[in-house]
Amino acid sequence: MFVFACAGCGDELTTPLSQVALPIHARQKYGNGAQLPVLMKAGTFAVDPDPWSGPWRMWDETDPAEAEVRGIYAPVRALSDGTPGAAVIAPGDVRGTRLIPERGGACCGLDGGDGPNMACEACDLPVATRVDDCSLWQAVRLSSDAVHRIPVDGTHPVPLSWAELAEQGEETPLFEPISTWGGPLGPSHYWSWSPQWEAAAGHALAHLLVASRRQPVKVPDGAAADVFQRALDTLLPSGAPKRRAVLAGPGRPAPDADADILLVPVHPQTGRTWAPGGPAASAYLVPLPLGVWLWLASPQQYLPVPASGRIPQDVLRDDPLPMLPDYLFRADRETFQHTLVRLPAARSPWLRAILEDLPHLSGASTALF
Repeated sequence: MFVFACAGCGDELTTPLSQVALPIHARQKYGNGAQLPVLMKAGTFAVDPDPWSGPWRMWDETDPAEAEVRGIYAPVRALSDGTPGAAVIAPGDVRGTRLIPERGGACCGLDGGDGPNMACEACDLPVATRVDDCSLWQAVRLSSDAVHRIPVDGTHPVPLSWAELAEQGEETPLFEPISTWGGPLGPSHYWSWSPQWEAAAGHALAHLLVASRRQPVKVPDGAAADVFQRALDTLLPSGAPKRRAVLAGPGRPAPDADADILLVPVHPQTGRTWAPGGPAASAYLVPLPLGVWLWLASPQQYLPVPASGRIPQDVLRDDPLPMLPDYLFRADRETFQHTLVRLPAARSPWLRAILEDLPHLSGASTALF
């Protein structure tokens, strides 16, 4: 457990926090005007290894060798020269800070585009950036050059075992109601593919393309096919034989020795990817957030529960049963790009061609992203 303190005066700025893995959807921008919830669970923090905001440098002003040192292996629009290593926490875990009004806002809140917008109350040092604008996950990013963490005496949480995670982990449903900012008639909701799933799919799809070796890939039927197969069939050559991707992880039968690709969970506390032993150890591991993986491992059907009385006006109705989203599933484009350019295989001409074609792949005719 740690508390974060101001590097200027030493005052504590957070409650005690335990470190967990950074969620894959941490940088996601979802939809238009959507109210996304808090990114981090209370009492936790995660370290983002990449810079968050400006100053920015366009790619043509950047030496590709320098970019590779920073772990970027394909062109991007611009490269951030901001300070990396921010600690990302829930806004409710902040103490002893104040907002900096002149750092401005965005559409419906704060997006952090003007740099740190929170200062230490004791010494006025800018220490953090609050993000709560529409379509962004709410979080506070503690600047690595303005705070330091101090160990706290007491209980230190022990990471759960894979068996415990398989039994106690919470599944992430494939679709969910999304809240929007209130209009003339008040807040509204609509059913949508889960933002977390779209981000997870963007991350995993980048790995699936690398694992494909530019050969066709077949994923398991069901939700995995709904999420990945259309994109894979569009982006990869057709024909046979196909590389086979299967679901593997704690509590499941050992994968076949002829499985080429394994869809496996990531430990939400340590960030480590589950890995098999035996003949399947050489398969390419495609990481999925635990909640997404659990849903794929045991998909839950929507079961209505009888009830009496009237439904309150502010409750999203489930009578009639909620409709599926009215468009095909799309992976999150920014998460896909952010992941793929950081995989060394992105140097390959065919993967660079996919990155260059992303605007077309996001258009109405294809709409993969």
